[in-house]
Amino acid sequence: MKKRLDDRLIYEILSAVEEIPRGKVASYGQLARLIGHEKNARLVGKVLSMAEFYGSYPCHRVVNHAGRTAPGWSEQQSLLAAEGVGFKPNGCVDMKHYQWDE
Repeated sequence: MKKRLDDRLIYEILSAVEEIPRGKVASYGQLARLIGHEKNARLVGKVLSMAEFYGSYPCHRVVNHAGRTAPGWSEQQSLLAAEGVGFKPNGCVDMKHYQWDE
């Protein structure tokens, strides 16, 4: 049986996303660790894919551990660039310089 996401966990994840400063990024795994669910990076991604139903959150500041942006979301890179986030030649965020040090 599939376990339903509860609103408390969803808002915990989205609250963590709200803390990411402008011009910085966090990884899905980093957010999962931050909320005490270190093995649930995919859960973070699932919640972020539904974030629009819960309000306005800076989900564009979340990338994978290598700095790759979300597939199918072409605006993410331009939103990050507008905040001053730099990218490597391969199109990934330069995590050494732009990862949020929570």
